[in-house]
Amino acid sequence: MKDNLTSDAHEARASAWLGTAGLRPTRQRVALASLLVGDGEHRHVTAESLFADVQSGGDRVSLATVYNTLRAFCDAGLMQEVMVDGSKSYFDTNTHDHPHFFWEDSGELTDAPASELEITRLPAAPDGAQISKVDVVIRLRRS
Repeated sequence: MKDNLTSDAHEARASAWLGTAGLRPTRQRVALASLLVGDGEHRHVTAESLFADVQSGGDRVSLATVYNTLRAFCDAGLMQEVMVDGSKSYFDTNTHDHPHFFWEDSGELTDAPASELEITRLPAAPDGAQISKVDVVIRLRRS
């Protein structure tokens, strides 16, 4: 019985999260959102890791749907995309500006303490451009 209550609570939280962005809570969106925010914690996922999680939970969602849904969540402002190496995308449910640690040995992306980051000066943007955002990814290797 507890698992159903937990699942219902996760789905309710996921539906509310989707509602804050005006997204319709389809079955597939709720299944993915439940994995992302169902327990109230922030997540860093790749499309592939989320696909594996949803498959292991018994839901039937294609990898293409996972990619499309993550893009829709980003477009709606529910998530942010963090690029690592220009080829690997992570999706973060914490949309506030904050730095990240990228663990090279495991491929894991985690939050870095924003309070410890200090950027004192940025180069001027070229003529006709303005800086819209600064992403900080600190690459780590275990010693």
